[in-house]
Amino acid sequence: MTKSEKANVLFSKGFNCSQSVLSVFSEEFSLSEDDCLKIACAFGGGMARRQLTCGAVTGALMVLGLNYGMTKGDDISKKITTYRKTAEFFDAFKKRNGSINCMDLLQGLDMNNAADLKKIQELNLFQTICCTFVKDAVDLVEEMMRQDPALILRSGTNP
Repeated sequence: MTKSEKANVLFSKGFNCSQSVLSVFSEEFSLSEDDCLKIACAFGGGMARRQLTCGAVTGALMVLGLNYGMTKGDDISKKITTYRKTAEFFDAFKKRNGSINCMDLLQGLDMNNAADLKKIQELNLFQTICCTFVKDAVDLVEEMMRQDPALILRSGTNP
């Protein structure tokens, strides 16, 4: 099963978009799947269902941070690289899906409004387009990590 397929299985079991994306990368960073699920829990639904940045996007950004991010022993170039990779991810995700904003992606519908939530459910958006966003986020992160031949993951293996 691919990472994007595994992420969508998690999403279909009730985990949010951010949890589903981050957790499928747990092994690469020697993190437990449960720790990843906890870390990403608040970011679902565009951050606690505030419909800001899409949770699939924030989950992907956590993966990019784990992969490229700056630690105490690193110089500032790691932060610059992380920001550049984040911008690349934003551009690619927006190109595929039109936005990185949850409310925009959900056709302007507010999941905190009962009538809008009913429409989201009637249109089956969580099971259709949100699954696409989860898949795209995972696929884009994997593609970015494969295209960086100098990248060595924290666990010591190449992507």
